[in-house]
Amino acid sequence: MKLLVTGGAGFIGSNFIRMVLTEHPSTWIINLDKLTYAGNRKTIADILSHPRHKFVQGDIADQTQVNRLFAQEEFDAVVNFAAESHVDRSIDNPSVFIRSNIVGVQVLLDAACKYGVPKFVQISTDEVYGSLGPTGLFTESSPLKPSSPYSASKTSADHLVMAWHHTYGLHVNITRCSNNYGPYQFPEKLIPVMISKALKNEKLPVFGDGTNVRDWIHVMDHCRGIWAVLQQGRNGRVYNIGSNNERSNLAIVTAILDILEKPHSLISFVNDRPGHDWRYAIDADRLHTELGWIPQQNFATGLLQTIKWYTNNPEWLI
Repeated sequence: MKLLVTGGAGFIGSNFIRMVLTEHPSTWIINLDKLTYAGNRKTIADILSHPRHKFVQGDIADQTQVNRLFAQEEFDAVVNFAAESHVDRSIDNPSVFIRSNIVGVQVLLDAACKYGVPKFVQISTDEVYGSLGPTGLFTESSPLKPSSPYSASKTSADHLVMAWHHTYGLHVNITRCSNNYGPYQFPEKLIPVMISKALKNEKLPVFGDGTNVRDWIHVMDHCRGIWAVLQQGRNGRVYNIGSNNERSNLAIVTAILDILEKPHSLISFVNDRPGHDWRYAIDADRLHTELGWIPQQNFATGLLQTIKWYTNNPEWLI
């Protein structure tokens, strides 16, 4: 099998590639990445010379380059991780997100149809569902109610994917995952930011009162869920990926401080993010029952391993 993995120099994409190269020796990967601030060569330095991995620097919104790549290679599937993904950055500069997350997806879909790619997997996010109240879970049939420019751009991409499926007959799947943690995450996200600041005895900024709740999953559990969808997902289906592990932001921050033996007095509450969704929680029963996927990583162990990875790789911290 030959895969086009876009955004493969980013956090989740690079971990997916490592997993595939290690666990699936008959799979070859072409890795297309623009190499922005969050996707860079050091993320994939250990796999750049792997015989089944070829890196191509490029922009998914560049139609000429994308078509040239599709013409040169005969892909069995496209797995699209490429996206601008930070909510705060989307608030400051939405246009970048529109280009990458919407226009780029349209360019990839057009190329997949033009060159007869058998399958297209779009990596989406639980943020397309908006915010939950204190109870309930997001299912694949939950209405899409994005709250930020980031989540609106991802919602638009999901609609495009399904439109290409219904209109052009493209075989597609969409995965929507909860918050990821683990190695190689760019230090603008909650867990690596808090690890970095705690190690330097700096104040740890927490939005609002810290009660915003997220459903956390280790990145390798996410990657194996994507692989299950790639291999077995029913045509035109959306699959939620989550590990039933809800934690408030404040609980995450205090857990990091406790592991690093730092005082809770380092916590500093700051003005809340505009349009900040209060709670996300994923129902992944479809993925469990249809494809047999279950998460493997215990959160306490996974968080400890993640903190150890960052302390052993300080160049990854701010």
